[in-house]
Amino acid sequence: MRNAPLGPPLKWAGGKRWLMPHLAPIWASHRRRRLVEPFCGGLAVALGLDPRRALLADTNPHLINFYTWLQRGLATTLPMRNDEALFYRHRTRFNALARSGRAETAEAAALFYFLNRTCYNGLCRFNRAGEFNVPFGRYARIRYTRDFSAYRAALSRWTFCVSDIDAVGFSRNDFVYADPPYDVQFTQYSRGGFTWDDQVRTAERLARHPGPVVLSN
Repeated sequence: MRNAPLGPPLKWAGGKRWLMPHLAPIWASHRRRRLVEPFCGGLAVALGLDPRRALLADTNPHLINFYTWLQRGLATTLPMRNDEALFYRHRTRFNALARSGRAETAEAAALFYFLNRTCYNGLCRFNRAGEFNVPFGRYARIRYTRDFSAYRAALSRWTFCVSDIDAVGFSRNDFVYADPPYDVQFTQYSRGGFTWDDQVRTAERLARHPGPVVLSN
């Protein structure tokens, strides 16, 4: 365990860092269990609870690629500044890497981080072609991280995977925390989207789990 929790490395819409005072007491009596998050998002919950073991899944492959590189101690020399022209150059490059099958590279991970920090409201949105299409954010000031070595020790204890909730391997003793995408019109968080039927499917999957479950939205 760390003396102080690490903050989430990304800006993330709907992040649940504010939920920690309510969730931590529930987790305290289950600390020996593995934490499973089928919608790990910005990692606010996993970093806040700091489990020894965790299975953290998401359908967004670019998000999971970023975390995989954090496990390896990502450090980058990618040019990062709050500049509109640079933002669109980096966005074009990121989408080109995805189209050419190089979305799992360290460069793609660094570009994903830059786009997240610099785009409008930290949104993560893709069009039907799978291209990141969030515009420039126009912030007055942005702080960028280039060396993510502080995250390496924590994330090295956890397993990350690109997976739909039905394919996430729960065991009966797992503590499951699920925070699916909001039930709103915007569903293009990942290329496949997230519909009302997915909300129902998520609820049914969690209801079948014999271990402890916390669900938020």
